[in-house]
Amino acid sequence: MSKSGQVRPLWALQGVLILLFLMLMLPACAVTEIRTAAQEASEPKYIATLNPQGKIAIGGMCVDILRAIEKVDPELRFIGDQVWQPRARIDAALKTGNIDVICGVQRIARNTSQYQFAATPLFSVDYLLAVRADDTVAVGDWDDIRKLGNEGIILALRGFGIVDILTQMGGLKIDDTATSSISNLKKLLAGRGRFYCHRSPGIGLAIRQAGLEDKIRLLSKPQLTEKFYMGMAKTMSPELVRKIGASLVLLERNGELKRIFERYQE
Repeated sequence: MSKSGQVRPLWALQGVLILLFLMLMLPACAVTEIRTAAQEASEPKYIATLNPQGKIAIGGMCVDILRAIEKVDPELRFIGDQVWQPRARIDAALKTGNIDVICGVQRIARNTSQYQFAATPLFSVDYLLAVRADDTVAVGDWDDIRKLGNEGIILALRGFGIVDILTQMGGLKIDDTATSSISNLKKLLAGRGRFYCHRSPGIGLAIRQAGLEDKIRLLSKPQLTEKFYMGMAKTMSPELVRKIGASLVLLERNGELKRIFERYQE
């Protein structure tokens, strides 16, 4: 009852209670924005696609993973995944504090010196070798390729982890001057390399998009298998690192990471 002796309407009391409830909930529901970027030439981590409105958008495994993390932890929101950037620029932005995470990186020395990693792998890939369809080369292991010398040049993408891995293996001739799969596929056809080493899923899509299914074939061996992780800036707060890690553990346990990966199998 008010001072004038009138009874307050029930809807007014409900409104006050709802307002108080929202005020109490605000601190618990604060959203933290986490900056990232879509890595160029990294299909199917990031893929150019069309949204439901018919406009160009960026999709792919990493976009699906980021949205899945947001779903299990509504206090996290990733921004920047609709902006393309080359890998070198993403690394530079992480160093300067302009980007917080990079989705899908390997635990190699160059990366571990720049980021910290969530413990749960996002996915695993196989690195395959592509050759010209008319090339009769037969190799069983990496030593066979070493024996080819300058006739066994392996094409790879600049800044990608596979370059570090192949270099560390030693004795291999590597050309990593290209920045896209289409460039390396063209070099392969022009005889400016004997092999193109790239991950699957990814390399099959690149060959199909280039319309080169009848001109390029994939070898069954040798292969390399690598795990990819969520890389985070070393300056990221421990609490935020914990929340991202906990979300990935949940997504791994409920099978969502596996389901996302299987959507992009070649």
